[in-house]
Amino acid sequence: MTEGIKMEKTNISAPLTTEKVREHGGRMIALLGLATSPVGVVFVSDPAPVAPEYRRLESHRYCQALMLARRGQKVFLDGEGMACPAAAAAFGFRPLPEGLRSGKGLVGFGIVADPLVGREMFARMPHLKAGRIHHLELFPLDGADAVPQMIVVEGEVEKLMWLVLGYLHATGGARVEATTAVLQATCVDGTIIPYLEGRLNFGFGCYGCRDATDLADGESIIGFPASFLAPIVAHLEYLGAKALPASRGKRAWQALGKKQGCS
Repeated sequence: MTEGIKMEKTNISAPLTTEKVREHGGRMIALLGLATSPVGVVFVSDPAPVAPEYRRLESHRYCQALMLARRGQKVFLDGEGMACPAAAAAFGFRPLPEGLRSGKGLVGFGIVADPLVGREMFARMPHLKAGRIHHLELFPLDGADAVPQMIVVEGEVEKLMWLVLGYLHATGGARVEATTAVLQATCVDGTIIPYLEGRLNFGFGCYGCRDATDLADGESIIGFPASFLAPIVAHLEYLGAKALPASRGKRAWQALGKKQGCS
C-alpha cells in the first residue's frame, strides 16, 4: 500500500490549535466516560530536539508507548528504542526479519498453523516507506502541547462505538469499514492505516498488544486522523443530549423484563 491514499469524501474541520486539541480531548473523555485519555501521535520526520518533558523509551513496543501515553505520560519512541520488530517494520524503521516475513515466526508463537498464512498476513501489511519518520511522539490528548497527525483511542467497546457513530456523522452517513489481520492492532490497524488512507479504522486487538500491555479483555482500539477530531466531538455532544444516556439507560431491556415478569 502506498502512502497518501485519501478518502474521496471527508469532512475536514478548521485547522486545529493545541488549545482546541486539549479541549476536545477533555470533552471526549467526559462525554464517553473514558477511563484513560485518547492519545495524540506525531510523526516526526527529522532528528529535531525533543521537548524535555518527553521521556525517551528504550526497549518498548509501540503498543506500550500508547499505554503510557493514555495514562498521562509524554513519551517518544524511535527505531532504536522500538522493541517490536513487526512495528519497527510497519513504521519504516528497519526491515521485517526473515522469521516473520516467512510466516514461521507466527507459527512459533502459536498464532497460525500454516506459515503460508503468516507470510500472507505480513505481505499485506500496510507500512510507511523506509526513513519516512525519525521518531514518534505520543501524549495524552487532554494534556496536548502539540497538534497531532493521528489520534488513537483505547477503551471499552461500547464507548468506542459512539466514536464510530460520530465519525459516520462527520463523513455524511457512509458506512464505516474496518480492516484488520488481528495482528499489529495498535501500530497498523490503529495508526498506520488511518494515516495512509485518511480515515478511521478499528480492530479488536491482537496477540501482541494484549500480551504486552494492560489492555483489558473488553477494551479495543480506534484510530483516526486528527482532522476529524472536532466534528467527532461535536457529534458526541449531540449524542450526549439524548441518544447516549437513553441507550445506556436500557429502558427497553428493563421494560422487556417487566413484561416477562408479568407473563
